[in-house]
Amino acid sequence: MQDEVRDKSVALAIKVSKTGGRLTSDLLKWAMRKYMAQSQNPKIHHGKQTVKQLVGQGTGVKSIDITEKNIKSFERVAKKYGIDFALKKNPGKGEYYVFFKARDDDAMQAAFAEYAAKTVQRKAPEKPSVLQQLSHFKETVKNMARDTAKNRDKGGHEL
Repeated sequence: MQDEVRDKSVALAIKVSKTGGRLTSDLLKWAMRKYMAQSQNPKIHHGKQTVKQLVGQGTGVKSIDITEKNIKSFERVAKKYGIDFALKKNPGKGEYYVFFKARDDDAMQAAFAEYAAKTVQRKAPEKPSVLQQLSHFKETVKNMARDTAKNRDKGGHEL
């Protein structure tokens, strides 16, 4: 009885080791195939990326200049329309060059129309500051000449 148990346990250990070896070799082969496929077809980046990555994709790249204040609004619009872009700062002027590409010209035109509309809305005439108006009125009131004659009806000073 004990010999049977021993023989079966040895047979099981041999069978498991053979199956485990095959699984390990199959897994390694699969991993090598995936690695080779990825190295032959590099990942294409989308959205915000570096200029090198954008130019390396092999399609035509266009550029525009924007100010530092409008970067976030441009990023939102570009993300919405699926435009790939890269930012490059011009330290002399404080502006950014935006290099971009899109899958089709219609998406690019719609994105820039929306971006232009947002920037035009921002450049609406600015309202004067409430604090500046308040300080102006304080100065006006302070400089007003006070009449120190008594108001005889109420017993106080007349203003």
